[in-house]
Amino acid sequence: MQLDKTDKKLIKLLQEDCKKTTKQYADQLELSKTAVYERIRRLERLGVITKYVALVNKEKVLRNFTVLCHIRLTQHSKNNVLQFEREVLKLEEVSECFHVSGDYDYILKVNVEDMNRYREFMVAKLTAISNIGHTQSSFVINEVKSTTAVHI
Repeated sequence: MQLDKTDKKLIKLLQEDCKKTTKQYADQLELSKTAVYERIRRLERLGVITKYVALVNKEKVLRNFTVLCHIRLTQHSKNNVLQFEREVLKLEEVSECFHVSGDYDYILKVNVEDMNRYREFMVAKLTAISNIGHTQSSFVINEVKSTTAVHI
C-alpha cells in the first residue's frame, strides 16, 4: 500500500497523541478539517489504523515486573501449536506472544506485580498448558526503549 507524505505525517501525529481534535491535526498539517477527517477514515477503512487505545503506566497498576518467557514445545504438530496459542490467549498476564525461530518456539512478555506473582503464574497457569517441554525466563532489569509507534 502506498502512503503519501501527508498520510505518513498524520499517522505519526496520531501515534503520538490520538486524542487531539481533527482541527488540531489539520492545523499541523495545513489541511482542512474535512481533508484530515477523510484521510483518517480512509486509513481506518484500509486497515492501516486498526484501533485506538489508552496506554497504562505499569507501575501505577502494579504490573511493572516484566518477564520474557521462552517456551519450547514438546511436539510441533498443527494441533499442538494451535492448542498452545489458544491457551496463551486466555492468560491475562501475557501482554505479547511471539512465535519465533531458533532454540525456542515462543517468547511471551509477561507483566505481573513481583517475583512471587510470576511464580504463581508459572505454577498455576503456564505449566498447566500441555505440550510445554521447556521454559526459560529472563527478567527485565530496565526498559531502555518501549514504544507502540510503528516507524513508516
